[in-house]
Amino acid sequence: MKKDDVIKHWIKSADDDYPVMETLFEKGHYNWSLFIGHLILEKILKACYAKYIEKEPPRIHNLLKIAEDAGLELTKEQKIFLDEVTTYNIRVRYQDFKDRFAKLATKEYTEGSIKKIKEIRQWLLQQINK
Repeated sequence: MKKDDVIKHWIKSADDDYPVMETLFEKGHYNWSLFIGHLILEKILKACYAKYIEKEPPRIHNLLKIAEDAGLELTKEQKIFLDEVTTYNIRVRYQDFKDRFAKLATKEYTEGSIKKIKEIRQWLLQQINK
């Protein structure tokens, strides 16, 4: 696949997940909406990686590592948030984490996290379009 095709693939996949995240939130499935939010950022970060590193993105889920490996200049707040969102990947999958995460993922918590996910998504898309 050509570099532009790889970038388009990751962006399209993230864009396909975006309404899923919103629908899950609207239906009250807060922990799963955050899981999908993680996937959205992971895919956009992999598009950034493909653009700046010009290699196939790594098959990892650690958002901060992907961002740093892609050479993105992140603020301290962005780094902290990417670390937090990375935990959503684990917290939803495994039962011992899932129960505790369901208590944390209230409507208010999820709403705030989704707002930040959307902001970082927009910022990352701007980085790709530079």
